Amino acid sequence: MEREESILGAAPVGKLVLQLAVPAMLAQFVNILYSVVDRMYVGHIAGAGDVSLAGVGVCAPVVTMITAFAALVGFGGGPLMSIRMGRRDMDGARQIVANSFYLLLALSVVVTVPALLLRRPILFAFGASEQLWPYANAYFTVYAAGTVFALLSVGLNQIVMSQGFSGTAMRSVMLGAAVNIALDPLLIFALDMGVRGAALATVLSQACSTAYTLRFLFGTRAAVGITKCPVSTGWLRRIVQVGLSPALIIALDNVLLISVNVMLRRHGGADSDMLIACAAILQSFMLIITMPLGGITTGTQAILGYNYGAGDTRRVLRAEKYILLLCFSFCAVMLVLAQTLAVPFARIFTSDPAYIEQTAWMIRAYTLGVLGLAVQYPFVDGLTGMGLVKWGLIFSMFRKAVFLLGVCVLPAVFSATALLYAEPVSDLSAALVSSVGMLVVLPRLMRKREREG
Repeated sequence: MEREESILGAAPVGKLVLQLAVPAMLAQFVNILYSVVDRMYVGHIAGAGDVSLAGVGVCAPVVTMITAFAALVGFGGGPLMSIRMGRRDMDGARQIVANSFYLLLALSVVVTVPALLLRRPILFAFGASEQLWPYANAYFTVYAAGTVFALLSVGLNQIVMSQGFSGTAMRSVMLGAAVNIALDPLLIFALDMGVRGAALATVLSQACSTAYTLRFLFGTRAAVGITKCPVSTGWLRRIVQVGLSPALIIALDNVLLISVNVMLRRHGGADSDMLIACAAILQSFMLIITMPLGGITTGTQAILGYNYGAGDTRRVLRAEKYILLLCFSFCAVMLVLAQTLAVPFARIFTSDPAYIEQTAWMIRAYTLGVLGLAVQYPFVDGLTGMGLVKWGLIFSMFRKAVFLLGVCVLPAVFSATALLYAEPVSDLSAALVSSVGMLVVLPRLMRKREREG
């Protein structure tokens, strides 16, 4: 435990950022395989690949919404725990971890039951049609039934990362991805389960990740493990208060996904099913950008939270500079790949030339402003990692408001596919606003922390 404290508070900042960011980024690259591999196999189901892919795409907001509940706990308990570790309050840190675990178990029941009972109105609200319903329903039912594993694997993994154990978190994700890759062809094709098999493979892989993480947190290697602490309404309330901002951010991402499908359905005419299927492939590509980028910024929250709790604000600002540079380098590479490899990527999911051409155009248009994410992500996630959730929420909401406005207005004025340009407009606008925040707001917040002592 003391070793991890000295690393977070005393190791060279640049080296420490790489030490925590790279495993977290790689873990998210591997984590992408959950959705990409599912959609890749689903898109090649004989005689029903394209419609199956569209059905799974309609379910994408379900995955995002479940992730939001996991974030409520993981991004609430994780920063609180890191700050307590920085203040050497290990008893408080243990209570936070235990109550985070209890809250995840309770939320798994709260989320699963209504999701299963209301799945038909939910899926049609997400953009399903009668043609897509059988496929969306099959995937949704199985995935929602395994909600407990989705919540525990994501939420507890963030607790592990917030202690500085990015390598352990990476291995947990890699185990799940390996199981998913192995089970997908077996369940989808060999056992002829179709999209239901894709969902079951994902649930089983998340169960394996959960088991690995629980073994670590109940063992002796964790800096702060899961111990027998009483339920504390005070800590539960504080976890929710801190985690509400990142959870709302993810939930609103869900609203944005739904709005894209809904507007494509409304304005796409006879091509709406095709456009939704292409959007599902586009979402897979965007995950390759946003999840590793989020891995960098959430994997390094332990540095920011620990040193903010210790009052070392200079170290916090140095860490933010390194995180920003790393994010910019990553986004620059992904921008080049998006503009040059869109067609080969689309071919992974479908062999239909019309679908490939449409998807490639979507990817190129949607990613034009991706460099803006290199500013938005480290700023918003950095504030969240220090428990400054109000500020993180304000800057994140601006980007989402611009995006939603574009999705609603552009297809009505031009065409259904014009909504794709809402993403680069929102990314670049948010980057400008976040840059002002990093130059003006962040230094003021650090000076306030210094005065608090």
